[in-house]
Formats: sequence, C-alpha cells, structure tokens
Amino acid sequence: MMNVLFKALNDKTRRQILELLKERDMNAGEIAQQFQMTKPSISHHLDLLKRAGLITSEKQGQFVVYSLNTSILEDLLNWIITLKNKEK
Repeated sequence: MMNVLFKALNDKTRRQILELLKERDMNAGEIAQQFQMTKPSISHHLDLLKRAGLITSEKQGQFVVYSLNTSILEDLLNWIITLKNKEK
C-alpha cells in the first residue's frame, strides 16, 4: 500500500489535485478546468489517487464528486513519525 501511496504523491499534478480538494470537494470537470490537460489525463490521475486511498468518490446525480481522504494521510504521518522516533 505504501508503494502505491508514494507513487501517487510523486507527481506534481496529483499533489495539486490534493491541494484543490483540500479547499472543497469537486467533480472531475471542475478539477480538469484547473489544468491544461485532457479529461482522460485528469481521470487517470484521479484513478491513481483513488487507488492510493488519498481521495474518495461519490456519485451525486450525473457527477462523481471527489473528496480528500484525510485518514490515509494521518496513517502516513503516523508511520513516518514512528520511523523518526526509532531508537538508535
């Protein structure tokens, strides 16, 4: 799971998408408007973020709305802290 998570975070566009979703939930069209790339490219980024557990999606009418999943970020931070605090 960590490999998928780090792969997802290792891309500037995906990190920018997370920043957008930090502000508010958005559908794919709203996210795509923020970037100079095709909607299929945005969908690919959203799929990778979703597989990493960084975002969730919910169908609302004809749209799929994406949200930031903060619990996975908390798990990641806790894991990093345990590494930092490892006894020498």
